[in-house]
Amino acid sequence: MEYIKIRFGNEIDELSSQFDRLEDMFRSITPMFTPCQRKWKPQMDIYETPEEIIILAEIAGVEKDDLEIEINSKAVKIHGCRQELPRVENLSYRLAEIQYGQFERTLFLPAPIDPEIVSASFTNGILRIHLAKLPADVPHKITIEKG
Repeated sequence: MEYIKIRFGNEIDELSSQFDRLEDMFRSITPMFTPCQRKWKPQMDIYETPEEIIILAEIAGVEKDDLEIEINSKAVKIHGCRQELPRVENLSYRLAEIQYGQFERTLFLPAPIDPEIVSASFTNGILRIHLAKLPADVPHKITIEKG
């Protein structure tokens, strides 16, 4: 069985989404702020059932080994790289919309999840991640020590 790399952590770069918004704002003002190798953002769907949150990411052409997922109880970060196909010499492109290179998406979850109960699959260019929600009304007992 092959595995998709999933890394768990307490903090996912929360500034990344703020930086992306600033970068988009400057790019709209002047192309001078457009970096030559800009990260692209794959199309995604996120939906939930009473028990889980499901994320679908459209990342056709990405090798599973070039894909990484980071998860904490509040967010999921999906990043990787789509390798560019070799260019054919002596031809003129009439349309070139497929984005290559590094990509990254950070999704803030609509409900807290249990990072211990996660599954991911990658089929036909679609990454599917299932995240189990934490029960909302779980009381935690705290032991009071003598002393």
